[in-house]
Amino acid sequence: MNLEHPIRYTVIAEFDDASVAEEWVAWLRDGHLADVIDAGAIDAEVVAIETEADAPAVVEVRYRFADRTGLDRYFERDAPRLRAEGIALFPTERGIRYRRSIGEVACRRGA
Repeated sequence: MNLEHPIRYTVIAEFDDASVAEEWVAWLRDGHLADVIDAGAIDAEVVAIETEADAPAVVEVRYRFADRTGLDRYFERDAPRLRAEGIALFPTERGIRYRRSIGEVACRRGA
């Protein structure tokens, strides 16, 4: 694929305790999203994924970068510090499991 297309960087967090998920979303909203945007992302959105009543809470954070170069710059320059801040507040010992994915935006319509 063409690496000049926008890149979507997604962090998926699964929580054993819904109150920890709410705390994590508040932390994202109250500063972390702005920090990642200041570090090069175009925008960010937080999506609470619908799950079964007895399933862990799942939240996706979707960051959009202009291109792979911008994402790589973020990974090299800012991601280590920002990830360390997040892990200090929300370590896996709190019942959180993290996954990350990177994908090129192949096409897009609408706003």
